[in-house]
Amino acid sequence: MSVHCQYCARTATLSVEKDGIVVWLCERHFRERFEALQSSGWLESLAEQLDLENH
Repeated sequence: MSVHCQYCARTATLSVEKDGIVVWLCERHFRERFEALQSSGWLESLAEQLDLENH
């Protein structure tokens, strides 16, 4: 059984789950979402919260 991307008809290659909600993404849409998170500063904020830079 193949699962389709939430944004298009391509086969999903990755799933992300939070609070019981699963989002399936193809590689293209995963990259787009990841880049959007980078641009928004969200990933930098998360790294600071997790203190990843000091490990």
